[in-house]
Amino acid sequence: MADAASKRPATIHQVASLAGVSHTTVSRYLQDKDSLKPKTRIKVEYAVKALDYRPNLVARSMRTRHTNRLAIVLASGAHFPGRLLAAASRTAHEAGYQVEIVSVEGGSQERSARIDELARSGQVEGILALSPISLKGTKSNRVPIVVSGSYDDKLHGLAELADATEVRDIVEYLVSLGHRTFLHVAGAQNFASARNRKSVYLETIEELGLRSVGAVDGDWSAQSGFDAITSLPDDCGVTAVVAANDVVAMGVIRGALSRGWSVPGDLSVFGWDDEEIGRFATRTINHLIFRESTAPPRAGAPS
Repeated sequence: MADAASKRPATIHQVASLAGVSHTTVSRYLQDKDSLKPKTRIKVEYAVKALDYRPNLVARSMRTRHTNRLAIVLASGAHFPGRLLAAASRTAHEAGYQVEIVSVEGGSQERSARIDELARSGQVEGILALSPISLKGTKSNRVPIVVSGSYDDKLHGLAELADATEVRDIVEYLVSLGHRTFLHVAGAQNFASARNRKSVYLETIEELGLRSVGAVDGDWSAQSGFDAITSLPDDCGVTAVVAANDVVAMGVIRGALSRGWSVPGDLSVFGWDDEEIGRFATRTINHLIFRESTAPPRAGAPS
């Protein structure tokens, strides 16, 4: 019996007793530790850690009617928006909320049903829907619901994520460096972002009177970039590549190096998405700012 009692979770009153403060002070610490004086905060923090105290979130939510939990609902798909979810979770945590990420199989009706269930459960205080839903209102059972519509039913980017107007600026900048012959390695064409980037690329090439050696449909992989650049004939004359994303761009760079072409001496490569992995590539992937090179240019490269 004594052993069983010793394994019972610590209570807020035990924490208060060890810290030499009132239980309301401990409660204030749990809600906003910065509201306490430094000495008091240190004493309570020590007691919480020493007793391995875990607040009873169910009891707290019943008392305060706040769960401090938010839900992010999105479609189930192979392309998980990790960076976006990490940023959303970080923002929520800084505001004192925990985040539950809910991936739902099916379409908008299935997601809407799950959102309605969450809203009525009382378990969350707000819901962010990244994929389209079919709820008529923006509130259900007094729980705010925000719909971003950033992704479709297959987690393919929509709206601003699929905007490709910058492609024209990219090509125009490359032209200002002296480039006239281009290659585009596109992403998978079942993505609106890939289709839009390819379309704007082709339109810009035609409008500016430039030469394109191709717009290759890739699959967002480094291998597709590698294959696209290594399959070109030696006399293709391409000096600039607009890749669908940084991963594809890294494949292009590796393929160019395997052919004996220097980057950026012989070839300027533009990558998309500003992936951190780009910093560790063999050569810097260009993001609107292109480095000059003192290496002698390959035949057809701008001098």
